[in-house]
Amino acid sequence: MDRRFPLGLWVVLGGTALLLSLLIQDIYLRSILNLMAISALLATSLRFVMLMGELNFALAAFTGLGAYSAGYLSTALGLPFAFAVLVAGVITALASAVFGAITLRAKGPYFLLIGFAFSEAMRVAYSKIDAVGGTSGMVGIYPPRVFEDWMPFIVVSTVLLLLLAFYLVERSNFGRILFAIRENEDVARSVGIRTYICKVIAISGACFAAGLAGGLHAFVNQVISPGDFSYLLAAFALAYVKIGGEDNFLGPIVGAVLLVALSSYAIGFGGDEHFLYGGAIIIAVLLMPKGVLGLLGKLRLNGAALIGKVSADAY
Repeated sequence: MDRRFPLGLWVVLGGTALLLSLLIQDIYLRSILNLMAISALLATSLRFVMLMGELNFALAAFTGLGAYSAGYLSTALGLPFAFAVLVAGVITALASAVFGAITLRAKGPYFLLIGFAFSEAMRVAYSKIDAVGGTSGMVGIYPPRVFEDWMPFIVVSTVLLLLLAFYLVERSNFGRILFAIRENEDVARSVGIRTYICKVIAISGACFAAGLAGGLHAFVNQVISPGDFSYLLAAFALAYVKIGGEDNFLGPIVGAVLLVALSSYAIGFGGDEHFLYGGAIIIAVLLMPKGVLGLLGKLRLNGAALIGKVSADAY
């Protein structure tokens, strides 16, 4: 394991999350925990594509595709819960591979705008298809009764496994290729790296996780509608990445936990919640350009330097 995120830290953080999923019995708090876990996965998926220098705003569309696929497979075709979620992830991965193969010739703001337009087109499409509930959405997406009390544990366990997979891939040779593409794609291509294929694989893998997140979202909420999957979903995921810290693997997870907790608290302010939530994001981005983890790292370095200076003066 990497020194920046050792095995012990994985065990502590993952064990704490799993323990909370088992101990929390309040229905509202269980829903917040589910939302934190799914949001952390979506933000990590978005950051994974950012490793190669692209911002995937089509994340919202593919999360919706996963949610609607899982819901339809379960309610209309009667597939088992776990199989429906897994197949939804595979469908999303295949669809995103086609999307990436067509659109990844574009770069930067052009790719972002294509993703934005695709998300909005998919949201409108969901509202036009009667088989998935049209504008009213799909209802009655229930997990098996035997799993109802275990849903937070199932959601957190699934998210932890996928986060570990993202971490290992990022530290692998494939992750280094993505970094190389971000730094200079022409140079990476000149040394024989098939950058286009690598980018398609990266977006497909990231969207597989987004599809699973969408499937879990459908079964946790039991109701989904087109409005759940507008471009705002990707915008919030980007906020999680920026607030937590883009340069650290833990950044999107920390950002998701903090902002979902703040959002839940801000609901009590009624119509003013959006001002509080938006204000917190603006202040955090302006004062912490490297995110919360970047600020903590800077404070740790300054503290170590101060201690070293004091020790030197003492001698």
